[in-house]
Amino acid sequence: MTRKEFQDLAARGPVILDGATGSELRAAGMPVGVSPERWILEHPQVLRNIQRAYIDAGSMVIYVPTFSANRLSLRNFGLEGEVRELNAALTALSKETAGGRVLVAGDLSTLGRPLEPVGEMPYGEAYGVYREQMEALASAGADLLTVETLMGMDEAVAALDAAADLGLPVLCSFSAEADGSLLFGGNVREAAAMVQELGAAAVGVNCSVGPDQLESVIRAIRAAVDIPVIAKPNAGLPVMDERGQARYSMGPEEFARHMRNLVNAGAGIAGGCCGAAPAYIRQLAAELIAP
Repeated sequence: MTRKEFQDLAARGPVILDGATGSELRAAGMPVGVSPERWILEHPQVLRNIQRAYIDAGSMVIYVPTFSANRLSLRNFGLEGEVRELNAALTALSKETAGGRVLVAGDLSTLGRPLEPVGEMPYGEAYGVYREQMEALASAGADLLTVETLMGMDEAVAALDAAADLGLPVLCSFSAEADGSLLFGGNVREAAAMVQELGAAAVGVNCSVGPDQLESVIRAIRAAVDIPVIAKPNAGLPVMDERGQARYSMGPEEFARHMRNLVNAGAGIAGGCCGAAPAYIRQLAAELIAP
């Protein structure tokens, strides 16, 4: 898929993304403290069930569970030498599950460290980490790339530079506060304008807060760019239950109602992050897609 083909798709109406694969994996029995990538490949039917549920709910794009499948994160489990193998296997599993019915996005994320001069990570290292994972995802047949939960502008630059000659559309989404500020400095409106200039196919926000807190942020992004705008927030605010697990404050209907407001504010690509189970995406699709 090309950048233009993806943008043409978004121009025809809201594009529905998937929801919180990580939350669903935990609910399906994935323990804390393991490599999600390795665990999924040891329990492939769990991922198939989750992704099929999102597809059946109305997702037009599913994310390969490669959020942390880069050499820095995999080093925590002694798997930093298996970047290509893990990304390829997880992409193949997601493509098999999609069966050509929906797009498959190779998923990347923040590296969790600010780049120089604000932090200690050199630009070249960030570029190399992103490039290694992106090459693996592209070679495995991902339809597009999404770089999500970005915390600063510099890592977005590194990611987009790394993807520049791979020929796939790249969606960039930042983790922004309700006032639009980014954890590593700057604000999401400036970041959105910058990534558009660098060739992103779409830009927006994910995670951090619920959809009820993002209307002004989405309006600001919409005013700053011409490319499609992404809204993939959490299902409200987390509340810890008696077992120490996060439960989110919004039910599917309330979530979808607030997401409608974000679409009215300018979002053309909509999904859910933490807490957004398939029921949330089903309600979202019903709210946004005319029967």
